Amino acid sequence: MRWYTTLPTAAVATGAATVAYASLYERTRWTLRRFDVPVLAPGSRPLSILHLSDLHMTADQRSKQEWVAGLAALEPDLVVDTGDNLAGMDAVPPTLKALDPLTDVPGAFVTSSNDYFAPRPKNPLKYFRKNHKRVHGVKLPWRDLRDGLVDRGWLNLTNARGELTVDGRRVVFAGLDDPHLKLDRYEKVAGPADPTADLRIGVVHSPEPRVLDRFAADGYDLLLCGHTHGGQLRVPFYGALVTNCGIPRDKARWLHRWTQPTAEHPNGTWLHVSAGLGTSPYAPVRFACPPEATLLTLTAREG
Repeated sequence: MRWYTTLPTAAVATGAATVAYASLYERTRWTLRRFDVPVLAPGSRPLSILHLSDLHMTADQRSKQEWVAGLAALEPDLVVDTGDNLAGMDAVPPTLKALDPLTDVPGAFVTSSNDYFAPRPKNPLKYFRKNHKRVHGVKLPWRDLRDGLVDRGWLNLTNARGELTVDGRRVVFAGLDDPHLKLDRYEKVAGPADPTADLRIGVVHSPEPRVLDRFAADGYDLLLCGHTHGGQLRVPFYGALVTNCGIPRDKARWLHRWTQPTAEHPNGTWLHVSAGLGTSPYAPVRFACPPEATLLTLTAREG
């Protein structure tokens, strides 16, 4: 009889401990991931990319701001920001201040849904329903963020192509606005990626397969995305419960082959999905999926 009476108490205590861990500890356990990507021409020296995504910054998140600023010590060759930087009307100045130490090196970015609209309370169970109705919050000052990054020398790739010289290498880009809001206009960047460039990178916030497939078909070597938060809540030995987009659950975060090498595109295409650094202020929890940035070290592929 005692077992039956203590089991509910134990279950409640375990649940409370899990929520406390997810909301008070893990969501601020800033983590740096590292992956090697064999994507450069044979014999090339390495090139490093710092991939940031989904900061969901509010003005009072000093710990996150200081940690992001401290990433400059990694001395990356390139910084790519895949959107969802804002989570409040007053977030642009502290976000730009956090990114300032990183703007001494070449950078590129796209804007996305939570740069345009503030988060708002919602039922988390809606993410388990396909094609759920999206209800936006108030409009955010995203143009101030965009202009601030452009003024600091970063390349705006929102439905645009661009080019940078990175550590003496010619890198060409194509980027899109947010497919999650159906704002992507691939026709503006469509066409084969320049085969004479040293590296070809596609940048988009939400990793929708319909978009990734077009980048791959056009010959982009590496695709950088965010949006999924890695699932945000992950079950050990199972993975992400939801991805909030069309990407398969097993590719909801980190580095994967998107397409294998072919005769037409002998490099194939690599995909990196950042698990991101933030959460909505109305869902401030992470479990088995700490907030993270990623340092990608691009290396020479085999001949």
